[in-house]
This record gives sequence, structure tokens and C-alpha cells, in this order.
Amino acid sequence: MACLLETPIRMSVLSEVTASSRHYVDRLFDPDPQKVLQGVIDMKNAVIGNNKQKANLIVLGAVPRLLYLLQQETSSTELKTECAVVLGSLAMGTENNVKSLLDCHIIPALLQGLLSLDLKFIEACLRCLRTIFTSPVTPEELLYTDATVIPHLMALLSKSRYTQEYICQIFSHCCKGPDHQTILFNHGAVQNIAHLLTSVSYKVRMQALKCFSVLAFENPQVSMTLVNVLVDGELLPQIFVKMLQRDKPIEMQLTSAKCLTYMCRAGAIRTDDNCIVLKTLPCLVRMCSKERLLEERVEGAETLAYLIEPDVELQRIASITDHLIAMLADYFKYPSSVSAITDIKRLDHDLKHAHELRQAAFKLYASLGANDEDIRKKIIETENMMDRIVTGLSESSVKVRLAAVRCLHSLSRSVQQLRTSFQDHAVWKPLMKVLQNAPDEILVVASSMLCNLLLEFSPSKENMAFQAEQKIKADILRSLSTEQLFRLLSDSDLNVLMKTLGLLRNLLSTRPHIDKIMSTHGKQIMQAVTLILEGEHNIEVKEQTLCILANIADGTTAKELIMTNDDILQKIKYYMGHSHIKLQLAAMFCISNLIWNEEEGPRRRCSSTWRDGSSWGTREHPTSSVKEVQKLASFDSFCLHTSPWTAGSCFAKAIW
Repeated sequence: MACLLETPIRMSVLSEVTASSRHYVDRLFDPDPQKVLQGVIDMKNAVIGNNKQKANLIVLGAVPRLLYLLQQETSSTELKTECAVVLGSLAMGTENNVKSLLDCHIIPALLQGLLSLDLKFIEACLRCLRTIFTSPVTPEELLYTDATVIPHLMALLSKSRYTQEYICQIFSHCCKGPDHQTILFNHGAVQNIAHLLTSVSYKVRMQALKCFSVLAFENPQVSMTLVNVLVDGELLPQIFVKMLQRDKPIEMQLTSAKCLTYMCRAGAIRTDDNCIVLKTLPCLVRMCSKERLLEERVEGAETLAYLIEPDVELQRIASITDHLIAMLADYFKYPSSVSAITDIKRLDHDLKHAHELRQAAFKLYASLGANDEDIRKKIIETENMMDRIVTGLSESSVKVRLAAVRCLHSLSRSVQQLRTSFQDHAVWKPLMKVLQNAPDEILVVASSMLCNLLLEFSPSKENMAFQAEQKIKADILRSLSTEQLFRLLSDSDLNVLMKTLGLLRNLLSTRPHIDKIMSTHGKQIMQAVTLILEGEHNIEVKEQTLCILANIADGTTAKELIMTNDDILQKIKYYMGHSHIKLQLAAMFCISNLIWNEEEGPRRRCSSTWRDGSSWGTREHPTSSVKEVQKLASFDSFCLHTSPWTAGSCFAKAIW
């Protein structure tokens, strides 16, 4: 069985293989079982803390032999246990060691070992499995391949504190999404793990707590169950609150705060509940203090950002708790030249991970400034804030760049800041660079951010559709291509369709622009409009499509494309009599623009008749007020129309 290190490492290791290393492997093949056992014990002692020796033994083929001995029915339980211990020690070496063990199919062999009746052997197998599954190179799906594994692990939870610790740790590392959460939940994870929170063993309590944090994350079903679970007469949220008190270890405080945060975000706990406002939020703010370790500050800030993200009141409370906004500024100064860190290894670690602090700070600033104008002002007035964001946009770390864009996006919701700080720092320049060859997740946020910069009241608005010059609109059409634009109009995703309709409406604003675009693309646009009005779309989509027709009707020559199209005229008539008021009004806008009395030939249009012989009749200017019409026709509150009856819209709707 091939079970070797990758070639470059294998070659360097082979040159250093010693006679003693060969001796350890040779003893595994001795016909005397006692000598084999002693050989395995000696091997165990030799590899402890010695990565070079571990690599040598793997190269020399020790792993397949150890797995063979572990699975043989003739092997004594003691020998099997010692083999599992050695394999666990080998797994604690490098990631390449773990890869080699996985190549030898170690996981099925260890899972088979869990069927033993000997507790020591079971614990040794679980300890080795824990080490392998917590490695980043191990696919977590390997835990779920055999449907009998999870229920068997649940049954083993009651065997000892070691089985409890190892199994909970395996679960917390291998629960990566809703599918895994559902499997664990359906096999009784909540009921089987809840009582472990009162274990006398700190390690068991911590691993159980971590299990609940990953089970509750973005999972309403689990969270709603957890909130009602009783352990020794106390509800789980009350137990979590006790665990985040100041006298508890920091790791426990943080993990408890995460559990409560995830339950709150999942809707199981109200945002104004005392356990959130008076306990969880203050605890997470404490974790942001410069007295805490780097990883604690990162986790605290990111969890707090997630907690307050959708709730404006929590954002306001957090912003005035322990000078949080100023405290976060220290995240960008770490480590300082006068750092208090005296441990060289710790300093080296923190230097390599300092970018995580900047990422966490940007995330939290983004959540803090999501809704409140005063908070945004405080953030931007923080020392060198705009310069730090601009610098963050060009960092090598993708995660930092994404967090910086999110922060900028949040702050860009401020009209005042768009007109001042954003213009002073020309943030659109680095933002355009971010868009070059960026991952999709950055493109989504950066594009939304760009939309904010290009709102009508923003000084950076020169290059987008709404109220843009004809040349810019032509450039947009040419760059996007009409083929792509019309493909988007048939997209199955409702959001994509609505944004594309918004873009088309913005392009079709200002009478000369409408006439120019319709003279070159009128046929395709009218076909697209017809297909949407005939399709199975919701009220909002059809309303926006009728508003596009209203814009076309506002053109001087473009309106002839409507007047000469009996099919479109029939559809307008149909929607004038529709039961939904929005569609009635949108259809009326079309008629209003067609009969506007400043245009050529109004009487001809007024007296036009439907094919069935019925007449529109002569219509005067609609009596609705301009403000009411704008409110009803606009895509959002930032829509500025070229005339009362041009149903323009703001392309930036996506980001507000």
C-alpha cells in the first residue's frame, strides 16, 4: 500500500533515515507477539516530540504495519491500544504526516476499532481520530460516509470523560454547515451533549460548549431547541450566561458569548433580552481590549460584529460601551514599537497574524456604522480612519481587502460623507483597482460600494447611468453589450432581473437619450418588454417593466414604437384595468406620457382606438401630484426624474 510523504520531503527525509529507525520498523514483523508489543512501545517513546523520527518511520512503512496489527483479531488488546497511540503521535506531527495516514485509510480502521468492548482501546482510537479530524487537511465528510458512525459516537458519549471530550471535539471540528448540523441534531446531539456542560472536567465543558456554538450557528431549528433545554433545572441560556462571567476562563467566556450570539441571530433570543444587552454584548466588547491576546481580540470583534449587524439599537449601545470605536483604532497599531510582549515566539506569531486584527476591526466598524449617521461620523473622525481603509483596499490578504470594502460600503451610506471624506480621499481610485481580477465575494460588495459613490448627490457620480451623459450611457451599453443585457432580462434570479430592469430604466431617461437608444436598440427592447409582460412574473417586475414603457413613451420619436405596436397597446390597456393599483398607475404613466400635450401629435394619440373598437377617449394631464407620482413610479427614494412622467430609477438601489 502506497503511504509515503510527498516527493520533495520524502527525498530529503530518506537521506537521513538512520539504522535505529529501520530497527523500529523491523521489530513490528517479529514472530514473537511480546517482542512486537515491546517494539511498538519503544517506537511510541521514540516519536514523542520528534517530528524527524515520525517522518522517518512513515517513509519506512511503519503505518501500514501498525494498521495491520491494530485490525488483527489475533492481536492483543494491549497491542492494539499501543498501535493506536503511536498512530495518534504520528498524526500530531506535520500536515504531510496526516496526509500519509489518510492515504493509508486510517479513519475506517480507527472507526472499526470503536466497536471494541475495551474502553482503553476505544479511548486511544478516539484520541487518534480527534487529532486527525482537527487537522485542516482532513475532509470532514469522512466522518459522515458511514451512516452508523454518528449514532455509535453518541452512544459512546456516556463511557468516560475522555470519550466525551474527544467526541465533542470531533463534532465541533466536523460540523461545517446545515447538512452536518441536521445530521447531528437528528441523532440527538443536543440531548446527549447538554448535560456535559455541568461536567466536573473543564475540558469536557469547553468541548461541549464549542459543540453548541457550531450547532447553533445560522440554524433556527437548533437554536429554538437550545433555548428550551433544561440542565439540572436551569435553561441553557442561563448556563451560558454564567459561563461568560468575568471570573471564568477567557476561552469559556468567548465561546459562551458566541452561543448566545448565534441563538440571538437565529431568532431564538430577542435582541433586547438582558442576556444579550447586559451580558453578551459587554463581554464581547471586553474581548476587544488591548490587554487580551491577539486571537481573543479577533474573535471578540468578529463575533460582536455579527451580533449587532442587523440591529440598530445594539449598534448604538456597542458604540458607547467602553469607548469601543476608539479601542478598535488600536487594532491598526499592533504590534507597536513599545509592545509589552516579551515572549519572542508570541511576538513572532502575532506579527504573522496582525492582518487578522485589521480584518476584524474593519468588520466591526462596518457593523457599527450600518445604520446610524452619528456613529458613521465618529468612525470616520477616528484617527487616520479613511487612510487606513484606503490602505486596507490594497493589502495582500483577500480577507482584509474584503473587510475594508465592507467597511467602506457601510460608511458610504452617509450622504454627508459621500460629499466630504470620500471625495477628499478619492476612494473610487483604489476601489476601481480592487475590482480588477477580484474574487466574486469582493466584486459583489465593491460593485455595491461603487453604486453608492455614483448616486446623484455624490461628487463621484460621473460614470454611471442615471442622469449620465449620452456618451457614458453608450459606453455602458457597449461594454455590457446588448446581448448580455437582454440575457440578464431573462435571468431566473429575481434580484438580477430587477437590477437589470433598473439599469435599463436609467439608460432610458432624458428625452434625447431615450430617442437615441431606442433608434438603435428599440426592436430588442420592445421584444424584451413584451416577453416580461406576458411571462409569469410578480407585481414588482411587471411594474418596473411598465415604467420602462412610460420612459419610452416620454421620447419624441421613441414613443412611435409603442403607438405602432398593437400588442403593446393591448397590454397597456389590460394593465390599466388590473386589480393591483401599482400596475394600474404604471399603465397610466404610459398613457400620460403618450398624450402629454407639449408633444407632437397629441390629438392623434388621444383619439387612437383599440383594435376591438373601444376608445381611450380624450385625457387631460393626470391629477396626481408630482410628488405622489414620483413616489409611486420611482425605483427608490433617490430617483430624480427628468420630467414628472419619466419613471427613472436609481441604479444604486442594490446597496441601500
